[in-house]
Amino acid sequence: MQGAEHVLGHLLRRKRRPPSARAQCDAVLLEQVKDVHQANYGVYGSRRVHQQLRRQGIQVARCTVERLMREHGLQGVRRGSRRRPTTPDESVPRPPDLVNRRSAAGRPDRLWLADMTYMRAWEGWVYMAFVLDAYTRRIVGWQLADHLRTDLPLDALEMALWQRRREGRPQADGLIHHSDNGCQYTSFRYVARLADVGGIASVGSVADSYDNATAEALNGTFKAELIHRRTWRTRDQVEYASLEWIDWYNHHRLHSPIGDVPLPATCRVRSQPLPVPPTPTPAGAR
Repeated sequence: MQGAEHVLGHLLRRKRRPPSARAQCDAVLLEQVKDVHQANYGVYGSRRVHQQLRRQGIQVARCTVERLMREHGLQGVRRGSRRRPTTPDESVPRPPDLVNRRSAAGRPDRLWLADMTYMRAWEGWVYMAFVLDAYTRRIVGWQLADHLRTDLPLDALEMALWQRRREGRPQADGLIHHSDNGCQYTSFRYVARLADVGGIASVGSVADSYDNATAEALNGTFKAELIHRRTWRTRDQVEYASLEWIDWYNHHRLHSPIGDVPLPATCRVRSQPLPVPPTPTPAGAR
């Protein structure tokens, strides 16, 4: 009986004892960790949460962030596997592969990477087309639809071209546009539209994800960070959420390939230009 009273008394004394300095520090840090996690779609793991805290001037060890997130069930997200929404059209000529798995560029608007993905809503399938600038890593064009006709990626391309016109650059001379060999990207309408503005089509190998790995990684990130985390009722619902996510992706998200900084800081971070894909010789000049 005395042993039980002794244990009970010890527990009561511990309960009345003020929190330790570490516990108080953890409580403050935990709120800051939660704020960063929630403000970024709840997709950041400990590495990106730690980087964002440092960007905000909060000095904390990464192991402390890892411990707090683990103890309170805060996790990042992981990309899933790739499924191809496009089908090659073997009856049409296919542009050559001008990138050869080197999805890097020395300046903006030198190389665009295009791809499509899809998702399921209650009212049916929804398809998304992206155009990504290989240098800035920005999404420069996108479009969402309930079909996989050529109009879908073509509308995404038109958005990217409209951005150029708005910036006073109506032509895209020498711009390489790289995609998979889906029938939409190899169609006459799509290739002709590129040619109209001086762009050059480039197409990767058949069913080889490594030929457009950067664009496919964007698809995986989009689905892991937005699409797979909830149920979608309508296409409009997906579209509005995608608009918000793309704005966050282009202006706030930390990107590991460029040193865990947001995309607006890209040009300031890179001190050395990235390799530039070789400029192709037009078919008519050979």
